Amino acid sequence: MSDVIVQLALRTSMVAFIVNIAIALYGILSRPSLVKKYMCLLIFTDSINLFAVFLGFRLIRGSYPLPPILSKEPETIEDLEKFVKAAVDPLPQALTLTAIVIGLAVSMFILGLILMYYEHYKTTNIHVEEVEEVENF
Repeated sequence: MSDVIVQLALRTSMVAFIVNIAIALYGILSRPSLVKKYMCLLIFTDSINLFAVFLGFRLIRGSYPLPPILSKEPETIEDLEKFVKAAVDPLPQALTLTAIVIGLAVSMFILGLILMYYEHYKTTNIHVEEVEEVENF
């Protein structure tokens, strides 16, 4: 029964991932407002980070995956092999943490650029000539 629930949770999460990516790409490519593009970019990066964690997940029949931490030193090679087969891959988790930190810095930089754009043009719309034509009318 628990395998069915885990499979359902994984499938639901993957569908949610695909929907998030589609919404984010639509917003980035079609919205004229820089603030909306920025929010969709954040959704996109969070979805990619979620996908990286999914890549490191290991589904094992009959048991749950182990965290990638050895609580004690393995006594035999067989114990170590058992741990390696049951443990989750820690590399995607480490890369996701790094991506979150770098993404925070980049998103703050982009937010600063959007604020400078707003101070200069008094709008966050990327079609400035359309806004100027309306103001001159």
